[in-house]
Amino acid sequence: MRPNFRRNSSPPPRAPRTIQNPAPAPLSPSSDAVLSVVTIGSEIRHPSIYKKRISDIDGYPEPGEWVAVRTEPKGNFFGYGIYNPLAEISLRMFRYSSQRPDRAFFEQLLQQAISLRTDVLNLPAKTDTYRLVHAEADGFPGLVIDRFGDTLSAEAFSLGMFQRGPEILEMACQLTGASHWLLQPSPHSEDQEGFAAEPLKSAGAPAAITVQEYGTRFRVKFEGGHKTGFFCDQRENRRMLAEFTAGKSVLDLCCYSGGFAIQAKVLGKAEEVVAVDLDERPLQQAKENANLNQARIKFAQSDVFPYMRDLIRVGKQYDVVVLDPPKLIRSREEIEEGTRKHFDLNRLAMQCVKPGGILLTCTCAGLLAGDEFQRLVISASKQAGPLDGTLDDGRPRHAPRPMQILHRTGAGPDHPISAWCPETEYLTAIWARMG
Repeated sequence: MRPNFRRNSSPPPRAPRTIQNPAPAPLSPSSDAVLSVVTIGSEIRHPSIYKKRISDIDGYPEPGEWVAVRTEPKGNFFGYGIYNPLAEISLRMFRYSSQRPDRAFFEQLLQQAISLRTDVLNLPAKTDTYRLVHAEADGFPGLVIDRFGDTLSAEAFSLGMFQRGPEILEMACQLTGASHWLLQPSPHSEDQEGFAAEPLKSAGAPAAITVQEYGTRFRVKFEGGHKTGFFCDQRENRRMLAEFTAGKSVLDLCCYSGGFAIQAKVLGKAEEVVAVDLDERPLQQAKENANLNQARIKFAQSDVFPYMRDLIRVGKQYDVVVLDPPKLIRSREEIEEGTRKHFDLNRLAMQCVKPGGILLTCTCAGLLAGDEFQRLVISASKQAGPLDGTLDDGRPRHAPRPMQILHRTGAGPDHPISAWCPETEYLTAIWARMG
């Protein structure tokens, strides 16, 4: 059946710059709904269409509304997406077909996502916490859902997905057998998507839950936590770290809720573990997680920059050092400053590693691609050796430090990478042996 399209009429009142607590929206457009038409410059399979790529709009779609999409130059029908004129990513594509995305379409997407985690990856045998829906990679642009036991915790990066999140989560609960759900907007939703909203949750949703990862237990608190409450993406890297820590001393920098530090002690049988973070709340959570596993860990609340400088000044080094900072590059405007911070962090962290020791250094900044991050780490190693005179401007000069890269990993396979959206590969972890 030929799709119905909205034609130009009197323009509606201009949308406010920020929408407060946007109302829920239908998951899919009804079969007889008249849709506005958005025309884009060319066929592109990337689900995020920036405002500059939109050449024409026939109709006056409201923020968060379904639209039909055509392409130039012939106006061929392309598919369906959700439009938001308040965002630079003004169009998010959901279906490349003349068939409208109905409830059955979204149910099939969810079933495929669930099957990957349970049937293919067999994650329930290892853990009861994992990424259930990885945004664009699972066909849900602007939405991630993590499973924590019988609770689904979601974060919406787009207005359209926040408006439809409760219905998607209810459906996901039915398909997985989960009992509760929570939904929060991205911390940057007001700047990037033009809406501000309070978190939503199902009746009786818990404030916290205890989960297990390879037998180690973690208490996840949903209120006030980062993202969905716990970083599932580092699960396999935490397990891998344990292979290097038996009887060793370990320094976990930017430890958040203690994942690496605790697994180094519990799975890896490390002799000494020190975990450092600036924020009091996650550090308190890390202490509770350590107690939950009867793991003896020394915690320090500090900015890691002066903390590392103090270690270097007194000559203290560790067998294994983990550097997993928060996201330092959130937009293209922050690339230069964020890259410099990554360089300085790595140069200092390398000086805290004993000769022959291991450095695990990570970035979750998707705008700092894996190859670029590796070049940055290599460059930092060239200035991470002992003092070797002074530079022309009087600053201390450091000799190069030998380094061997052993592995380069990323997020676990429950965070798949979309061939059409390379940004879904956002986490890079480099494992290096320092000389």
